[in-house]
Amino acid sequence: MPVIFLTDALIFLLIAMIVGFVFYARRYPHLRMPWSRVLRSRMAMVALVVLSVYSLIAVLDSLHYRPRLTTENADGGTQYSAEVLSVFDWLVTSLREREEKTYSAPFATHLYAKETVEVGGGAQRREFPRLRYGGSHLSDPATERGRDIFLTGLRGAAGGVALWMLLCIAFIGRGAIRASRSFSAELRHIVRRDTTVPWIAILIAVGVIIVVTMVAAKLGVKYHILGTDKVGKDVLYQALKSIRTGLVIGTVTTLVMLPFAIVLGLMAGYFRGWVDDVIQYVYTTLNSIPSVLLIAAAILMLHIYMANHADDFVSLSQRADLRLLFLCLILGVTSWTGLCRYLRGETLKIREVEYIQAATAFGVSHSRILFRHVLPNVMHIVTITVVLDFSGLVLAEAVLSYVNIGVDPTMDSWGNMINSARLEMAREPVVWWSLTAALIFMFTLVLCANLFSDAVRDAFDPRLRK
Repeated sequence: MPVIFLTDALIFLLIAMIVGFVFYARRYPHLRMPWSRVLRSRMAMVALVVLSVYSLIAVLDSLHYRPRLTTENADGGTQYSAEVLSVFDWLVTSLREREEKTYSAPFATHLYAKETVEVGGGAQRREFPRLRYGGSHLSDPATERGRDIFLTGLRGAAGGVALWMLLCIAFIGRGAIRASRSFSAELRHIVRRDTTVPWIAILIAVGVIIVVTMVAAKLGVKYHILGTDKVGKDVLYQALKSIRTGLVIGTVTTLVMLPFAIVLGLMAGYFRGWVDDVIQYVYTTLNSIPSVLLIAAAILMLHIYMANHADDFVSLSQRADLRLLFLCLILGVTSWTGLCRYLRGETLKIREVEYIQAATAFGVSHSRILFRHVLPNVMHIVTITVVLDFSGLVLAEAVLSYVNIGVDPTMDSWGNMINSARLEMAREPVVWWSLTAALIFMFTLVLCANLFSDAVRDAFDPRLRK
């Protein structure tokens, strides 16, 4: 039974907007040419490949449904589970269902802490119990684990390389057919970097991702690659599920802030006078309010609303999704002011050029001037600001969840993983893998977003054009 959350609908709306922007940018040379320079950057293309993998996981995790139960209701109809899953949950069922008792280290075969177990004759002793799933196929983990991990990872790497080679052959063959030349000629054309797009860098990045994915898939069936948390949940599964939360914070917040920033920024710079004064007063006042306090107050109001209307929420997932959406709304309301300032300043300059004055003299309406002449000339600022702000919003989720005013504690997010690591780092011995996993996944996303945003900024900056 399909289930559509509010954030799911916004994600697909944002995808539609991106596709629409692609077709829009292809119509205008001043937007098409900078993006062609981005496509020629090897670093930007590698970062885009990684971001595409993150986005694919987020989209698969946004296709929610309620699984059908084997039992039927009293009327003989189909009965569905109250648990809401996603397509991504179905793909990684082995990670989701293999829960241990408590903490276990990465690739461990025993629990991380000793427990009292009974031995023959009623005696008791302290030892590390075996895990239910991690390394359960080994008869002697002390001697077999290292060799088994190596051979399993090697088989996964071999399968990944074989799959990557098949994809490369298919890609090169398709290019040879389209260019009407032989396979070897197309291969030399790509290797010599005679193409506009750096396909060598893209294919290498895709190959590394495929090999890592295949190795993780092979090892993840037998071991907990990144260990387990306090309740025995696989940390790798938590880190992968947190990708959607991070991307929703970065993208949906952008979807919320863009209308405010674009409309008010263009109006303030174009109309000036009392319109400019009112808009400046609004965003100056909003900037004067501490954002953390505003977010905390909004989340508290949401908690009161959900407590008073508990019957309106049929599941915990729906409550968590509403809190995530509300957090995006608050972040969007508090983060549009910077882009609005940039657009106001650029519009003040553009409204004085000759073609705008000519359009005004010919009686062209203000709305047509704004959206036909002014908006296309400030889209580079919008693009640069949106891409640069994305990584900051992802980090903001981690900080807000760390101080307990972020996403719902029941929702998987890197911020919640870091928040739970506060007590884990104080244990003896230290439980370090939850914090490390969250940092690695978040660092990779933010790094790739920053590398891609640097290429976008350089491509759209007229001072750097040759």
